[in-house]
Amino acid sequence: MENETLPEDLEDNTISLPPEEALHEQVAVAGLYENWFLEYASYVILERAVPAVEDGLKPVQRRILHALKEMDDGRFNKVANVIGQTMQYHPHGDASINDAMVNMGQKDLVFDMQGNWGDYRTGDGAAAARYIEVRLSKFAGDVIFNPQTTEWQLSYDGRKREPVSLPVKFPLLLAHGVEGIAVGLSTKIMPHNFIELIEASINILKGKPFELFPDFLTGGYVDVSNYQDGNRGGKIRVRAKIEEFDKKTLIIKDIPFSTTTTNLIESIIKANDSGKIKIKKVIDNTAKDVEIQVQLAPGVSPDVTIDALYAFTDCEISISPNACVIIADKPHFVGVSEIIKTCTQQTVRLLERELEIRRDELMERLLFSSLEKIFIENRIYRDIEECVTFEDVIKTVDLGLKPYKPQFYREILEDDILKLLEIRIKRISKFDAFKADELMKRLQEELAEVLDNLANIIRYSIEYFKEILKKHGKGRERKTEIKNFNTISASVVAANNQKLYVDRINGFVGYGLKKEEFIEDCSDIDDVIVFRQDGKCMVVKISEKNFVGKDIIYVSVFKKNDDRKVYNLVYFDAKTGVSYIKRFKVTAVTRDREYDLTIGNPKSKILYFTANENGEAETIQINLTASCTARVKQFDFDFKGLLIKGRDSMGNVLTKYPVRKIVQKSAGVSTLGGLDIYYDENVGRLNRDEHGRYLGNFDAKDAILVVYNDGQYELTNFELTNRYEIKDIMVIAKFIPESIITGVYFDGSSKLYYAKRFRVETTTIDKKFLFISDEKGSKLMFATIDNYPRVEVSYKKDKNSSIVQEEMNIDEMTEIRGWKAMGSKLTTYIVQNIKQLASRVIEPKSSDASESENAVVVEMELPKKLVAPEEIDFPELSDAGTGEQLGLF
Repeated sequence: MENETLPEDLEDNTISLPPEEALHEQVAVAGLYENWFLEYASYVILERAVPAVEDGLKPVQRRILHALKEMDDGRFNKVANVIGQTMQYHPHGDASINDAMVNMGQKDLVFDMQGNWGDYRTGDGAAAARYIEVRLSKFAGDVIFNPQTTEWQLSYDGRKREPVSLPVKFPLLLAHGVEGIAVGLSTKIMPHNFIELIEASINILKGKPFELFPDFLTGGYVDVSNYQDGNRGGKIRVRAKIEEFDKKTLIIKDIPFSTTTTNLIESIIKANDSGKIKIKKVIDNTAKDVEIQVQLAPGVSPDVTIDALYAFTDCEISISPNACVIIADKPHFVGVSEIIKTCTQQTVRLLERELEIRRDELMERLLFSSLEKIFIENRIYRDIEECVTFEDVIKTVDLGLKPYKPQFYREILEDDILKLLEIRIKRISKFDAFKADELMKRLQEELAEVLDNLANIIRYSIEYFKEILKKHGKGRERKTEIKNFNTISASVVAANNQKLYVDRINGFVGYGLKKEEFIEDCSDIDDVIVFRQDGKCMVVKISEKNFVGKDIIYVSVFKKNDDRKVYNLVYFDAKTGVSYIKRFKVTAVTRDREYDLTIGNPKSKILYFTANENGEAETIQINLTASCTARVKQFDFDFKGLLIKGRDSMGNVLTKYPVRKIVQKSAGVSTLGGLDIYYDENVGRLNRDEHGRYLGNFDAKDAILVVYNDGQYELTNFELTNRYEIKDIMVIAKFIPESIITGVYFDGSSKLYYAKRFRVETTTIDKKFLFISDEKGSKLMFATIDNYPRVEVSYKKDKNSSIVQEEMNIDEMTEIRGWKAMGSKLTTYIVQNIKQLASRVIEPKSSDASESENAVVVEMELPKKLVAPEEIDFPELSDAGTGEQLGLF
């Protein structure tokens, strides 16, 4: 074998064998590998990674459920035993079966479990298979198994039979969700809510529209605005639920799907180490519920830190669904709506097949019961006493039944006669015709019901889904809250972890120039805008040291789309000798590209430059050269008279004469006016993009008034990074010192309802003040800033009297007092409920009318709002009301 050589005719990747071993045709090696690869890919796709649409299961999951059903005796089984049973059907190792079983168990739907099955929230693994136990849940027993409607096949070794697919009468695939990577493709289907899936199936059967969105056991928030029905190309954003415990502490209550508390904490620490956020400590208090405590560094804004956690840590995860399922032995990319329609149609077919099987069983039982009655009551069994052979016996019985055969739905067979002959004499002697008739009556009634259900299979299917919902839906409400997320600018919320320096002479900027001029604090993801003496400006990414050109006159952190910052500029055009003046903004640029702020002629230069954060327009004094021919050699110019244009504009002619110097004569005020601020309740944020409700035009000294559900009010600034969750607030509005806050609250001490009116007397920003009683059980019913609020109070004078309804004008019944005042009692009787009515509208009638004639009261009733109970502790159950009712609109 040492000198063995390849055949001489080995060409083009083919192998020629000796004549005695030659095949009928040559096979290319490349072709062999191609076929092998396709076979392997098909195996992985169909048999391992991608679920079948019929039952929503991968083969290993299907085999686990089948093995559990075979072992099912109502008691728990060791997982190790279940793995052994499953290995009779699954041609892979025990580890893959154990992992699949734990994954199914943690979804808490088809298994009842005992022992430590791990924690999907923390990432803790399950205990060893010999220590944990499992059995099928009642839900699994109700919707997954039916041997009569199951298609069977031989197991891999031919010793057992296993289901081709299980007859699942529920969209299990969408309830569980699935993720798998095959050869050349992958699948990622999000889990959906149990109740919503059933309601969607019912709507499909009723021909009504439906929508399905993911729901995760980990809770949190999800933005499904780009879900695209779970198709390829769609995307969802999942966020942790972060609450502000106090100004120094944040609490993470829920975590995003696909992450764990361990990974989340590691990402927070990493973001802190890199300087993206500033925190003091992270404490994991997770036990029964998730609780991660984030302690903030001194002086750090909680609202900005929450946004930074979403921007730089695993507190926000972006997931791209990719719904791929096996349909007719081929992978198909379909949407969630198509999957649930297919599952619903299959459920209808399976229910119909079960009814057909039951119908056939009932008809057979009725046939035999009738045969038995005829056989006994007509004493046909006595006619066989004279028969010599068994064939004569059969013929005799058949002859005795002949007059009755036309009444049966099918032909009477020899097997039917044999079954009659097996009846014992004892049973014949005790035969009760009345009981036999009652049995047949019950069978006929059940058969009629089955036939009716078959004739109305859609109605029957709807009732089936309703019964599943009633029986198994408790405790399966939606856990993940659907919200629209605001877009977080990383550069806005990033902590200032660097310092910006500039070398003006040599033209360098960066955070590594520690011996040069300090400009301001910044983050390492910021952009920097630079203006040079030659009239050029550019924006660069901040780095340790970056050359941007010599003779720098201004450098700052660049804020994209900042339409409040205005640059005032005077430049000299070297070609014409004319000095131009202009005002402009720089809102968006291409990074590292130079922009010319002059006409573009060589040797032009900037004579005067200011950057104004709020569009201020100063007055400047221009001094011309003494040798110029101008009659007036010193004059003033106010930038206020110039329009704000684009950076490429030429500007206005300031003077045609040579300029000696320009100095600022007086500082200016903003020419842009206040900021128009809007509140978008969908994301709970302020904005300037005209999204949501208009709050007003704000100057620098203005504030926002917020009244919270817990009876506190607060004055805040109008920074766009502030957070105002709609579920926590009753009123949000621009603060007007003269405005009056009206509140109705329940006092936990006296067990009475009070109304109060007050003006805000405090001036502290970002501090909450409690304006209702601090007694345990006290609760704010509603609050408004309307001038003439009204309520309808329903009460009983005593427990046996009838309910009295009384309308009350709160502005007339209580005076304006301090925010600490108790207020006035609404009534001393037993309050049943309180309904907020539309406020009175006072309109002047005419200028010369008397004061008593000068007001018209317009009353409009709002939708009913139940506030107060018959029992004294009912306020804890009362509804906070709609935004319109609570003064939000």
